[in-house]
Amino acid sequence: MLFLAPWIIGILVFSLYPILHSLVLSFTDFDLFSVPRFVGLQNYRMLLQDARFIQSCKVTTTYVFLGVPLQLIFALLLALLLNRGIPGLKYFRAIYYLPALLGGSVAISILWRQVFGIEGIFNQFLSYLGFSEEITKISWISNPKFSLHTLIVLRVWQFGSPMIIFLAGLRQIPSELYESASIDGANTFAKFTRITLPILSPIILFNLIMQIISAFQAFTPAYIIGSGTGGSLDSLLFYSLYLYICGFKYFRMGYASAMAWILMIIISVLVFFILKLSSGFIHYED
Repeated sequence: MLFLAPWIIGILVFSLYPILHSLVLSFTDFDLFSVPRFVGLQNYRMLLQDARFIQSCKVTTTYVFLGVPLQLIFALLLALLLNRGIPGLKYFRAIYYLPALLGGSVAISILWRQVFGIEGIFNQFLSYLGFSEEITKISWISNPKFSLHTLIVLRVWQFGSPMIIFLAGLRQIPSELYESASIDGANTFAKFTRITLPILSPIILFNLIMQIISAFQAFTPAYIIGSGTGGSLDSLLFYSLYLYICGFKYFRMGYASAMAWILMIIISVLVFFILKLSSGFIHYED
């Protein structure tokens, strides 16, 4: 217990206490400068009538349910490619993992804003392909029709972490299974659907849950690219960004705490249903 004490104290002081304190604050009107005033469920009722809160839920839901599946599919495809034993494999792993290290940083968010700006590389590439000026003069990052899609592309680009996990899982599949399937006349698609996917299913589930949690908490790209306001027509008003705006711009800390707890409930319920629904699709060795 003596050796565990620093860890236990850290958890109690820096994690558990703030979590419980935020729950208390969610039932108060608190602006960081005055004594919290108890208001009951008023913050939660106000959230349901807040148009920007509803917009943040829509934006974040679109981002999660489009970005995460595309990211995992891309990560799995690259893991399958890198598992084929190509020369210089360790260097390719390092290169492909770089976006995972850099993707959530301020620098990459600024770079992304430049790449998809009016004079950015993306428009230059479209111009090189022969697209008209009507298309090549679009600011993809600030146009409310396309800005969210550019952040979804950034999410997919951050495939490094799930790819490494997929690759580790692929390396654990016995080669004898593929050899037996080849003898039985199975083609590549049959091997993938009958051997690779079932054995890899627990890892797919793990990556899915971790990336969903991460996507719901996305903040930096939306803050930097949306200039801290949520972008044009609130097209980049992510949930965590609006939570930050309410808490540290408008000093409505009780309101922001209520938002944080609703986000925790949403993620918890979603993960619970994923685990329940996955019981018939996940295959373990035993």
